[in-house]
Amino acid sequence: MFEMMVDARNQLGECVLWDDRGERVLWTDILGSTLWSHHPASGVTQSWPMPEKVASFALTNSDDRLLLGLASQLAFFDFSTGEFTAIVAVEKGLTTRLNDGRCDRQGRFVFGTFNEAEPRERIGGFYRLNHDLTLERLLLENCAIANSICFSPDGATMYYANSPDRAIRCCDYDVVTGAVSNDRVFAELDGELGEPDGSCIDAEGHLWNAQWGASRVVRYAPDGSVDRIVACPAVQPSCVAFGGPDLNVLYVTSARIGLADLAQADGAFFQLGTTLRGLPESRAFPI
Repeated sequence: MFEMMVDARNQLGECVLWDDRGERVLWTDILGSTLWSHHPASGVTQSWPMPEKVASFALTNSDDRLLLGLASQLAFFDFSTGEFTAIVAVEKGLTTRLNDGRCDRQGRFVFGTFNEAEPRERIGGFYRLNHDLTLERLLLENCAIANSICFSPDGATMYYANSPDRAIRCCDYDVVTGAVSNDRVFAELDGELGEPDGSCIDAEGHLWNAQWGASRVVRYAPDGSVDRIVACPAVQPSCVAFGGPDLNVLYVTSARIGLADLAQADGAFFQLGTTLRGLPESRAFPI
């Protein structure tokens, strides 16, 4: 069962990552414009205010620096100075903000956007920040809420979702050029509840997905079949990642936004000890 690690009360907890060098787990509260950190060995929890909503991020080769996916742009953030360095604006002039993102196995940051306007039309896209800091739009269909971005252990398959479709998709991903092809449905959600939110891949190549509104995390086999379902205390689990010194702890963020009857678990940060292992998180280049 999931255990509450931090009673964070996040409005929209997201993008959890394990920092192996710092032996800490990092995540965001998008609507709170806050970056969070928890060090399991010491129990110390920290947070840093961000200049705008921060939806996703990536580790870099510098222990002091993160690559941030802020609402309107990509930027670097230095922990020691608190300084932000802008890289590039994204979808300027649209009613979108950055959303889910993770590095591919080569350290290029792949992310998608979220349309904040109602009705939530599919006007956003999926992008990659290349090693030379150029921004490239991937040849995938437009999205309204980009989520579930992660990569197979060999990096040759990319997983992603437009959450309102209630399906996780995948495509072939050229590890050299980053070209995408053979786009297809990987798994469709069962039942009436839930949308696919953040995902990660374990060392066996299975995909773990936090299912928003369904109070569960689902592990899918590489063929898209359901391997197991783990109940989550929060109604809106939002993102998952493996961490801990042995990469055998599954961390889960959650959200309180939109819930009329709040419980303590909603917006909290959870962990689940497993007999399975995750994969080390790829770090973004350059620093």
